[in-house]
Amino acid sequence: MTAPAAAAPVPELARPARLRPGDRIAVVAPCGPVPEDRLLPGLALLRGLGLEPVVGPHVLDAHRALGHLAGTDRDRARDLSQAYTDPSVAAVICARGGYGAQRMVDLVDWPAIRAAGPKPFIGYSDVTALHEAFARRAGFATLHGPMPATAAFLTEARTRESLRATLFAPETVRTPATGHTLVPGRASGVTLGGCASLLAADLGTPHARPSARGGLLLLEDVGEEPYRLDRILTQLLRSGWLDGVAGIALGSWEECGPYEEVRALLADRLGGLGVPVVERMGFGHDPAAPTVPLGVPAVLDADAGTLTLDVPALT
Repeated sequence: MTAPAAAAPVPELARPARLRPGDRIAVVAPCGPVPEDRLLPGLALLRGLGLEPVVGPHVLDAHRALGHLAGTDRDRARDLSQAYTDPSVAAVICARGGYGAQRMVDLVDWPAIRAAGPKPFIGYSDVTALHEAFARRAGFATLHGPMPATAAFLTEARTRESLRATLFAPETVRTPATGHTLVPGRASGVTLGGCASLLAADLGTPHARPSARGGLLLLEDVGEEPYRLDRILTQLLRSGWLDGVAGIALGSWEECGPYEEVRALLADRLGGLGVPVVERMGFGHDPAAPTVPLGVPAVLDADAGTLTLDVPALT
């Protein structure tokens, strides 16, 4: 029998244009319900960054039967599709994460989004499912960054400043994340990833990325006890999804148990891949999380603990 061909390396994606002061940024809620008492101050802070937020029609909706969702799947998908394809909108940011992106991702109008061309799309956590969809179905780079109806955005000036610099002056953020050596070495590749549990949940679904081969994989998560993280990482390993990955950058593991226990698990599951691994890079659910682009060529230097972009996140 002929062995199956190896998956193609993770490709570089089309980068959106940088923003200008006064640009309109659409706020959508593709995941969980959005508390109005967090959204309103978040919108004010977006204005303080020099942006003009416009809120999707269903951002404050709540599903009648399923309280963990911000309205119906179809309405959440329609808000995202309409916001992204609106020519007056320069960027789209998710209000918060939670759960629900997987339910609506197949209802998004991906042909229309491709036709609209790349724009900055921002979010993290459950939004990982949409980052993967933008990469696979549209070919666009995205930003793993903060969301306005979250505590980190409301309270951490460093989080907001990282997003502001990335959006308006991306050439000043060529090393968006730093950390500490877990496995030494140096690797080049295109960035991908996000929330580990969402990446594992995407396996076997239509349009799923076949492999992280040749890429620099960003991993983080929240609220997953070490045994559940073990299951998630083991699934990624057993499926072959991590075969050929060039390097791994590890972000925050908030509410996942004592970090030394999490660190031991990460070393156990990822150390045998024989690739550079950097830990404690802060992106994800850390209160002071930096904005990191996905779909952009970069260098991961585990000895120095740095992730350095070959090109700015935005053009």
